[in-house]
Amino acid sequence: MGSTAMTKAGILAGGLVFAGMMAQAQVQAPSVPVEAGVSAGSAVNLYLHPFLTPEELTTLRLVATNDQALSLFVTSRAGHAALAVSPQDGFVRNGSPVPSAVALGDLPDAAAARAAALAACDQARVGQEPCVVVLDVAPAP
Repeated sequence: MGSTAMTKAGILAGGLVFAGMMAQAQVQAPSVPVEAGVSAGSAVNLYLHPFLTPEELTTLRLVATNDQALSLFVTSRAGHAALAVSPQDGFVRNGSPVPSAVALGDLPDAAAARAAALAACDQARVGQEPCVVVLDVAPAP
């Protein structure tokens, strides 16, 4: 077998291994359920991560559905916002938000809001696991 044939066979085998790893990762990391809605002219997504406590979900649902609570989070209805939380630190402890729970708003797009909230949360977290977005807000379509 020539070197070109061996190279092609190696690339094919590597591609199959990668595809298998991706399929396994998808099985191990199912998507998180989302509650989507519209509040005060904003589209709001609440990501129902399994680590969120009933108290945390109640608080997040209040923010997601209450115009006044949402206005504290997003002052410009043209902007995007995200709230990131450390899975190990949580969102609310002893009735107050934990320091690593970071909400940032009035950003130009969803990717910027998510990236900024995740970076700030990761800097402040105590737990080992990276932060995740639990709430995001965008202008309603």
